[in-house]
Amino acid sequence: MSLIEALNWRYATKKMNGKAVPQDKVDLILEAARLAPTSSGLQPYKVIVVTNPDLKQTLLAHSFNQSQIIDSSHLLVFAAWDTYTEDRINGVFAHTHNERGTPPESTTDYQKMLVGNYVPRTEEINFNHAARQAYIGFGMALAEAAIQKVDATPMEGFDNAEYDKILGLKEKGLKSVAIMPLGYRDETGDWLVNLKKVRQPKSEFIIEFK
Repeated sequence: MSLIEALNWRYATKKMNGKAVPQDKVDLILEAARLAPTSSGLQPYKVIVVTNPDLKQTLLAHSFNQSQIIDSSHLLVFAAWDTYTEDRINGVFAHTHNERGTPPESTTDYQKMLVGNYVPRTEEINFNHAARQAYIGFGMALAEAAIQKVDATPMEGFDNAEYDKILGLKEKGLKSVAIMPLGYRDETGDWLVNLKKVRQPKSEFIIEFK
């Protein structure tokens, strides 16, 4: 199935049937998020995978009681760095040089530029920047889920502060951004399943300068 076919197939599933998603498909979805492009390659976010039923039940109360939370096979929580620090930035480059076998001094000036631009900014500005990078990975994961014929629901309807507390994200230097339940649609219980996908027409959505 092509990406366009997959995107036409997918929709924001409102009711899942509890069926387990095979781990190999979950791995591909997570790999799509891991391989997503990010600004300067900093990859300032993590994906938390929740499968524990009791934990999902606890999170349900902080997700406006949306049933996908507990009916999903896997609940993905995308969480971004709470800010940029010199250690975090330099740590990314140290890992890159270790993987590539390149000399650390080859990026010294670029690292100094990033540290000089990012670190002095407020935590709010830095978190918002990191969150935008997380959304790139979020979109990649959503697309890969569609290609794998796995239903996924992109959600911002949850209490971020409570999720952060329950999952211990503050101690990890992270703040939750968006969540994505993975599973399979309930063909009989989901009111949205058979409705036509509606998007803006191309003539209104695309603005061209020729």
